[in-house]
Amino acid sequence: MLLAVIAACEIGFWVLLAAGLGTRYLLRLPKLGMAFLVAVPLVDVVMLGASVIDIRSGGEPSFKHSLAAIFIGASVGFGHRTLQWADGWAAYKLAGGPRPDKPKKGTREKARFERQGWYRHVVAYVVGSGVMLGLGLLSGRGYDALLGPAWAWTIVLVIDGIVSFSYSGGVTADAETEPRRRINA
Repeated sequence: MLLAVIAACEIGFWVLLAAGLGTRYLLRLPKLGMAFLVAVPLVDVVMLGASVIDIRSGGEPSFKHSLAAIFIGASVGFGHRTLQWADGWAAYKLAGGPRPDKPKKGTREKARFERQGWYRHVVAYVVGSGVMLGLGLLSGRGYDALLGPAWAWTIVLVIDGIVSFSYSGGVTADAETEPRRRINA
């Protein structure tokens, strides 16, 4: 049952996002579109509630609870940025807005963008792991089954950190300036 709720919530996230952006830009109803977009985080509340109810009803802590925790963590860590990204592209494609900026490789802006992405990943990890621990506490049966995926997530987080901070090493110029050329005279 919980897996069905998780799947429905994931589908609901994308449906609400598409409804919000479509209503906002295609139907030209920005307030109604914003109402759909504001409702997007409620999907995670439903997922968390279903997980708690399943655990409190005697459900055995398992991967499905961890999966819900990971989705909730990712939503907290990356949700706002994802909505901004989708809104920017929808405004560009559907309403003739400006093309969203993409930081250029080798710039301080790109390095900062990648580091901020990793910081968001850390937030997602902390929230997701906290939900896993909370569900384990509620179950009274321990954390082993719930925290199993956290070990793999830890490895992914470390690799993401290494990759994200590697962008800082090759910075040559700001996004607004061209690299200086050497003139041999």
